[in-house]
Amino acid sequence: MKQVIGIGIVCSLFGLAACKTDDSKKEVGTDSVSVEATANSDKKGDLPEIKFEEEVHDFGKITQGEKISFAFKFKNSGSKNLIISGASGSCGCTVPNYPKEPIAVGGESKIDVVFNSEGKSGLQEKTITLITNCEPSTRILKIKTEVIVPQSLSDKK
Repeated sequence: MKQVIGIGIVCSLFGLAACKTDDSKKEVGTDSVSVEATANSDKKGDLPEIKFEEEVHDFGKITQGEKISFAFKFKNSGSKNLIISGASGSCGCTVPNYPKEPIAVGGESKIDVVFNSEGKSGLQEKTITLITNCEPSTRILKIKTEVIVPQSLSDKK
């Protein structure tokens, strides 16, 4: 009986240790991105609002190996400064670059996206996920293209 209790205590300790989180790996604290509407129901309209000229861009047909880029232009049409706290591509071939400084009310900026088609073929659709202080806080942008493999490359395969 003592062995069963001892094993139970050891398992409980391992369980607690597994639940501990490493706060040093957090990239953005909650103090950077606050959405007041969730804390104060009186201010639901008192937020930044990100309006893109387009949220999906189709490059058409490109040749395998090309690096192509596009700038997703946007405006802060809300009533508070817009903060983009993060942007990530759906794979390593899609790299976004976003403004790190707050965008003032009425201000405009862009998200630059580079797609590397090396090793890709056929229809491609990639996403860029933005984290902002808007409501909702997550925004998805898309790029599309058809990667054509040159005849000389396809013969080698």
